[in-house]
Amino acid sequence: MDQHKNAEGLTWQIGVWDRMVPVYIREIDKRFRRIVERVVKRADLKPGQHVLDLGTGTGSVALRAAEVVAPSGRIMALDISSDMLALARQRAASAQANITFVEGRAEAIPVDAGSVDAVLASLSLVYVIDREIAAHEIARVLRPGGRLVGAVWAGPERADIVLLQQTAGSFAPAPPVFGVGPGALGDPAPFLAQLADAGLEAHVETETIEFTFDDFASAWEILAGVTASQLEPEQVEMAKAAVRKIMWPDGDASRCFRNDTHFIIGVRTG
Repeated sequence: MDQHKNAEGLTWQIGVWDRMVPVYIREIDKRFRRIVERVVKRADLKPGQHVLDLGTGTGSVALRAAEVVAPSGRIMALDISSDMLALARQRAASAQANITFVEGRAEAIPVDAGSVDAVLASLSLVYVIDREIAAHEIARVLRPGGRLVGAVWAGPERADIVLLQQTAGSFAPAPPVFGVGPGALGDPAPFLAQLADAGLEAHVETETIEFTFDDFASAWEILAGVTASQLEPEQVEMAKAAVRKIMWPDGDASRCFRNDTHFIIGVRTG
């Protein structure tokens, strides 16, 4: 992958996630709580294990995993956003959880080879710029028999959150790198092949996760706020009209978002 584009894409993503901090903790974390629980449950964690939370965001997965591996287990929580990490550190301090927070990315995990029992990645793999390198990094840090559990959204035809964000995003400038975003792993097969090449046997389990928005305005503010900030006022109105036409054709009522969620489960084989 072109290194200039890679660096440009990373800078762009950091800016996006730093701007997401307030809305994430206020509105998004609570809607993603079931996904956090499903990721941790599928990891089959045990007390005393060493766990890597890849793309920790506000720390929800790390905090839940820390409860399961306590009292002697350790969590390393990795993220590219310093603002997200600052918030996650505050939450962990309040919970007195054994978590180390590190700024970094999936393509260069700052962990020794074979030192991790489980890698958790809740809704973060879709934002990895070079997933082939990330697959090898995940395999490198896992011990033999160690597990990867990642959650990703299905495509827009099966995940309302992706439908809204892709529809709104179609009015924004193209991102610096191709193949990242909410629906990037709607078809997880290519990533499963990359994991296999890296030494992980992986499969997918799909579950529908639902959450509700009271009206169009609240859904737009929470899910399209970052996209809208890149648009001129006329483009914002065009994007809103497009989303309304597809998702609120009968008026401004509450709407249940149905989101097929793929859980990618891999085991380090050698």
